[in-house]
Amino acid sequence: MHSRFHTAFPTLADDLQAALAPILADAHFPAMLSAEQVAGLRNATGMDEDALAFALLPLAAACARTELSHFNVGAIARGISGHWYFGANMEFLGATMQQTVHAEQSAISHAWSRGEKALASVTVNYTPCGHCRQFMNELNSGLTLRINLPGRAPHTLGDYLPDAFGPKDLDIKTLLLDEQNHGFALQGDALAKAAITAANKSHSPYTHSPSGVAIECRDGQIFCGSYAENAAFNPTLPPLQGALNLMSLSGYDYPDMQRAVLAEKANAPLTQWDATVATLRALGCQNVERELLS
Repeated sequence: MHSRFHTAFPTLADDLQAALAPILADAHFPAMLSAEQVAGLRNATGMDEDALAFALLPLAAACARTELSHFNVGAIARGISGHWYFGANMEFLGATMQQTVHAEQSAISHAWSRGEKALASVTVNYTPCGHCRQFMNELNSGLTLRINLPGRAPHTLGDYLPDAFGPKDLDIKTLLLDEQNHGFALQGDALAKAAITAANKSHSPYTHSPSGVAIECRDGQIFCGSYAENAAFNPTLPPLQGALNLMSLSGYDYPDMQRAVLAEKANAPLTQWDATVATLRALGCQNVERELLS
């Protein structure tokens, strides 16, 4: 079991601990549960889905990287596939605060990175801030997305974001988590191809500046992140944050990084290059490359 769970795990009910122990045995537990694993946990504990999600929130929050705030937020995105995806807030010492990933963004980006097509609900241990409410409004589940908070009846995103402004106001038809392919040809080595694949699925309807990042760890594991724009612009999630988020949730640390590639469209209205290099170097990764796509 990864050391990050050592404090939270003993607080869980005994039957949940027993059912989870084999799942968490891998130090690189991917911070997600398959539909079959969720069913197994429900059978072992007698909990319904909502109760189980609330019970698992301490494990999600244990994945947080909060060197600045020291305030852990955990989230669980429940996909229509039946798979559940952990998320937690991620902060990066030495980078700007704008690089921070909120827990809801983390869980949603995690689900997207693993191929989830839509979300049924998001369970979180604290009320979503305005930034996250706006980010979630970019999803293809829209304002009907269910938000579950401890001690409160479930509400929809529409309840938390009345009079919402979002992609439909700008006549955007393809939404976050919808399948997309920008059609860039794969080139270069395996890491470059992984970054281009991430760029091809990015959600960038406002600037038409698709981009993706791939990070290679010292054991050869590769983690990718795709750019996710937002109608309100500021809640946009850069591709590097998607890759760092997936890497951290999978139990890797920043010293494990040995190389990264950013793939982005040549002559696009905006570039991820400077922010990507600055953040990675702040985290100790000096080997950063760029693939320009046309």
